[in-house]
Amino acid sequence: MERWQGVDWTVIVLTCQYKHSVYAFQKELEVRQKREQVPRGTILLTVEDPEAQVGSGGATLNALLVTAEHLSAQAGYTVVTSDVLQSARILIMHMGRDFPFDDCGRAFTCLPVADPAARVESLTCNLDVLLSIMTHKLGRGSPPGVWVCSTDMILSVPTSPEIVWDDFRGARVFSLPGSVTYARDHGVYLIDSQGLVHNIFYRGTEIQIQQCVRPDGKVPLVSGIVFFSVETAERLLAIHVSPPLDACTYMGLDSGARPVQLSLFFDILLCMARDVNRESFLAGCHPEMGQGDTDQAWGQRNARAVLWKELRDQPLSLAYIPDGTYEYMTSSASTHLCSLTLPRDLFAQIVHSQVEKPQFLEAGCSVVNSLLEGEVHLGPGSAIQHCQLQGPIHIGPGCLLLGLDRASSSALHGLALHDLILQGHHIQLRDTSIQVFTLIGRQDDWQSPALGKGTYLNVPWTEFFQRTGIWDGDIWDVDTPPEEHCLLTARLFPVFSTSRSPGLQDVLWLLGSSGGSLQAWRASWRMSWKQIQLYLDQAATLASRRTLFFQQAQGKVRRVLEGRQDHSLLPLIRAATHEGCHGLLLTTLDQVAAQAEDSGVAARALACIADVLGCMAGGHGGLRSGPAANQKWALAFQYLERGDMARGVEELARERTKWLGRPALLVRAARHYEGAEQILIRQAVMSTFYSVTTFEPPPFGHWVVVECPARVDFSGGWSDTPPITYEHGGAVVDLAILVDGQRPIGARARRITQPELRLSIGTHSGEVFTELVCQSLEDLQDYCQPHAPGALLKAAFICAQIVQIHSPKSLQTQLHHRFGGGFELYTWSDLPHGSGLGTSSILAGAVLVALHEAAGERVGTQALIHAVLHLEQMLTTGGGWQDQVGGLVPGIKIGRSRPRLPLKVEVEEISVPAAFIQTLNEHLLLVYTGKTRLARNLLQDVLRNWYARLPAVVDNVQALMRNAEECAQAFSQGNLPLLGQCLTRYWEQKKCMAPGCEPQAVRRMMDALKPYVYGQSLAGAGGGGFLYLLTKEPRQKEVLESVLAKTEGLEKYSIHLVEVDTQGFSLQLLASDTSA
Repeated sequence: MERWQGVDWTVIVLTCQYKHSVYAFQKELEVRQKREQVPRGTILLTVEDPEAQVGSGGATLNALLVTAEHLSAQAGYTVVTSDVLQSARILIMHMGRDFPFDDCGRAFTCLPVADPAARVESLTCNLDVLLSIMTHKLGRGSPPGVWVCSTDMILSVPTSPEIVWDDFRGARVFSLPGSVTYARDHGVYLIDSQGLVHNIFYRGTEIQIQQCVRPDGKVPLVSGIVFFSVETAERLLAIHVSPPLDACTYMGLDSGARPVQLSLFFDILLCMARDVNRESFLAGCHPEMGQGDTDQAWGQRNARAVLWKELRDQPLSLAYIPDGTYEYMTSSASTHLCSLTLPRDLFAQIVHSQVEKPQFLEAGCSVVNSLLEGEVHLGPGSAIQHCQLQGPIHIGPGCLLLGLDRASSSALHGLALHDLILQGHHIQLRDTSIQVFTLIGRQDDWQSPALGKGTYLNVPWTEFFQRTGIWDGDIWDVDTPPEEHCLLTARLFPVFSTSRSPGLQDVLWLLGSSGGSLQAWRASWRMSWKQIQLYLDQAATLASRRTLFFQQAQGKVRRVLEGRQDHSLLPLIRAATHEGCHGLLLTTLDQVAAQAEDSGVAARALACIADVLGCMAGGHGGLRSGPAANQKWALAFQYLERGDMARGVEELARERTKWLGRPALLVRAARHYEGAEQILIRQAVMSTFYSVTTFEPPPFGHWVVVECPARVDFSGGWSDTPPITYEHGGAVVDLAILVDGQRPIGARARRITQPELRLSIGTHSGEVFTELVCQSLEDLQDYCQPHAPGALLKAAFICAQIVQIHSPKSLQTQLHHRFGGGFELYTWSDLPHGSGLGTSSILAGAVLVALHEAAGERVGTQALIHAVLHLEQMLTTGGGWQDQVGGLVPGIKIGRSRPRLPLKVEVEEISVPAAFIQTLNEHLLLVYTGKTRLARNLLQDVLRNWYARLPAVVDNVQALMRNAEECAQAFSQGNLPLLGQCLTRYWEQKKCMAPGCEPQAVRRMMDALKPYVYGQSLAGAGGGGFLYLLTKEPRQKEVLESVLAKTEGLEKYSIHLVEVDTQGFSLQLLASDTSA
């Protein structure tokens, strides 16, 4: 896991109004911790406000007390102590009051935002944006203390605001700019040139607001964010025992104190403002406070007196964020719709949604977390959230639809909605969960009296009554004062009915005339919006949103895989496993794999299943890379090998159910899914056939000797690796090279009279390391186990079709019948294991040439390149085509493959200026690092990241191919400095592709050599082996040997001369000797 980059919070507290909401919101915080939006060690608390109208100040004091209790208990104290605040970083986030346009409040209102770089895919709630701002922007670099952040605003803050924390004391408010017009209905700060706050005005006079105007014409708005130093936080904590402020906390209320309403900004902070005097402060009242009795006013005065005494000497400063934006989330539907539909940073029209016919969505609308099937028209300035709708539906401008399920769609057919807010709500009445629907107009005001300017469905109440036949006695009690006759209290929305469960049609009829619907409406038990808020079931609401999110995500999975899109599904996979929704995802992936028309789609689907299993293991159970040959998976593999995709996937899924019990089993299951994926890659690669021509074979005992150069890759490596090379395309620049004047790789083969296979591995000089004699097919069965003795040689006989491994005929019968005897094969490489110079692939090519020639068959260079691909797939080592292109084709060349099957590699010789080859030979050196590459599973890691379509990997593959073309141009120009740039860039690209491929000793070596070279890179995949250098000066071997001799921490290194081999591999036929 990457190192945490933001504030390492000690505690994060979320305050909410209602006790029944605590569990649901606590679970949401914990989900965000799993997503790594919050540090793992952070304590998460969801705290109910002591009273519903305790005020922002009271909620802050109560949250601080609860936090201190938890920290005190954790530290082993038996009483609350402020000592626990000394090093703590605490974030208190206030949910605030009810929000008419989201049942889970402003904090969990979803914004039309998708972060393509997110590690875990999820809906973006306002809480998430604010949490990110506090953690990664405003809070970074701050000292220990207490942050308080409201969630009732939408903020935008630049990445690196300039905030100075040197010698900080007291409290600091954070302010964003607003217009003078906006300030008339909001709070503003009056500050001096030093940034100290002199006053805070709420809905100030024109003169007061003009006093606050800054040189840019903007005013600093009260923006809902405050930081308290440890000293000030300790003072705040201390006053929780001082009457009447003790009544702001649960502890005081539990002791029988009468509740006190307290504002964070206009009580707690205002007393610190420089221009405020004691008399005016004690006499005033804050804007959060409603009209109350004399006792409440007395309690307010006494509370302010305590605050003045404890906090007056604390400085209050302001941090102004001039490039930020602030928008309060009002109860105005028009304003809220603007925030959901106007363009913003990262805003998109369709976010986390599946829209079957997006052409019916007009510009300026938004769809979030929804499934829209069929023709669903959505007009400009309208938004749909958390809905599953089936057309035909026509929604005009100015509408918000939220929380409607598929069953509600029929009620919308034939209607033309505009300027309406239509919501589905989950409520809990005792033990019964009920869905209730509400309908209001975009222009309606919640609290305007019906006898005044109040409206319903955008028309005066009188017009509504006339149209529907409803009268005021239907919706308001006779003893309700006329001034309280408003939309907020109107019992308009059916909850129970004697005949059936109320549905969407029971509120939509309010748009039309009376008739039968009026009688049914009157007969139902109804609630007002205010009453519904008391029974909202936030847990059910959040669960339904989560279910819908993963339902629509299945459509994305299909689109991405079946459409072969370069979008990563790993963030979605992480989300599904974190939130326990992996079952649906696995089912979809099974279906995609089983129904795929080509193996590439199926292989990627299987790789995604492996990622799901790996994520379910949660980082436990061992490394992802490992063996995948357990016999319990063999039947599934057999189906796949035979091309029966549907039965193979079905058998994989059946076996998978037995491996879900613990992390170790999950990891092993993931490895076997990657093994299944490798079968499909092998089939895709082997869809390319190579042909041979026949001739009279050499006589028995005559050796066919093949000697090959090594290769160095100058750019583009990894783009040649299946499946990357046939899904994206590839381009690699390679050089065939002699090492210290020699071709270091070779093979020789001859026919022998005995019907057996004699296999030997050694050195060019004749020193033998391994000798095998294969006299039966059983002796060849381990040809697909790369580390088995002679596996490559055995696989070569099968690949060249000299031996049919699955034939009912014995090995001796096959050899005698076709060739009149057997074969002897000897191979060598004078390069160290893991050299990075393409040894195994080039050796495979040498072996195939030798065997084919000995058998009387000739294979062309183009066919040989593909033959080696076949052999390496049979060997199960995988690998790409660049090694054999580099070593079997002479000189300097660029190999290319297009994104298609069957795979075809095309090689183009790069023409270089006269005498440039000699220049290159004088500037090119090899340094053996002394490090053997140990990363056997490097290829698996790269393929895993490719199948996951990690954005960095996809971008890097594109960059590799671009660099290869630039490198080819540099060679054609004979430009050494430009080649050095390509080489240096290539090494960075290799490290991006395979992190960890640069050992520390190699880094030290490269740093020491850097002043002497135009560019340098480890050969091949890196991790060890050879380093190749393009030196600034010619003939630098002795100079660099001296440099490395003085570099600490290096051992067993050696420097070797390099020449470009312009001839390619050599083929000789040697006369027989008596040993045959």
